[in-house]
Amino acid sequence: MFQQDYLMKLIMQFIQGIQRSMERASSENDEGDPESAADLLEATIGVATEIDGGVLLSLSPDSIASVLQVSGTDPGVAEYIGRTMFLESDYLARAGRAEDAQLRLDQARALADAYGFELSESLGGEGSMRQFLQQEQAE
Repeated sequence: MFQQDYLMKLIMQFIQGIQRSMERASSENDEGDPESAADLLEATIGVATEIDGGVLLSLSPDSIASVLQVSGTDPGVAEYIGRTMFLESDYLARAGRAEDAQLRLDQARALADAYGFELSESLGGEGSMRQFLQQEQAE
């Protein structure tokens, strides 16, 4: 029971952080602030994993998947992390940070492979996240 409550709390933190970042990415003007939105996502990942976001997100794609598996990260939380990285990749690309965007995309793909979920790359990071959140809400 306690573990289930804890997982729900983590997922709610993710959802709130994702929603705030999506608002930030589209606020102020038509272009929004994708760099600030990406920073917010990194902070969300750090809080939810209880691992320093900067350290975790600097790992190679294979290493990040291994660290989360060894630490016993719940598969549902790992999926949120991977999808959040995919969204962050989109924001970093929009902010002109192509190298960082590619790293996040590769990390997201590594988590998807390790935990068995699919990223809807044809929809892009934001479209994929919106679809995922709608599916989660429907369940």
